[in-house]
Amino acid sequence: MQVKDRTALKKHTEVKVVNLLIIRDTFTEKSTIGRFFINGESFCDTLENPYINNERSISCIPEGNYKVRLRLPRESATRDYLHLLVQDVPNRDYILFHRGNTAKDTSGCILVGNGREQDIVENSRLAMDLVMQEIIYLGGENINLIIKNK
Repeated sequence: MQVKDRTALKKHTEVKVVNLLIIRDTFTEKSTIGRFFINGESFCDTLENPYINNERSISCIPEGNYKVRLRLPRESATRDYLHLLVQDVPNRDYILFHRGNTAKDTSGCILVGNGREQDIVENSRLAMDLVMQEIIYLGGENINLIIKNK
């Protein structure tokens, strides 16, 4: 087989990278709220616990760069839907992106929502479904996350 268009071949074989970005912009005693971007496009809102020295179950994770992977429902005892696992967080395990509306719905994880109020993200189920659809559409592998405080 002779390939006439090498550009098409390169596009077909190149590895897709999914870049996620959270810019945290609202900090209260109860929560940390931010904006979530996928490959540079503003996508939805996030809600996390406030930062309390990276303590397990009560603090959001530190700013930084992380690898992320898809996590299947069968890998979880509590989540019956596809979600994301943030990997290699210092001194922490099982930091997930999942559904929820307030800090009471998270134990150090990242919640997504469409719309926000003080200490609340709204329409979390819809937002999570849309995030997962977009990440799968983009290839679902080689997922990077950057978290920044504004």
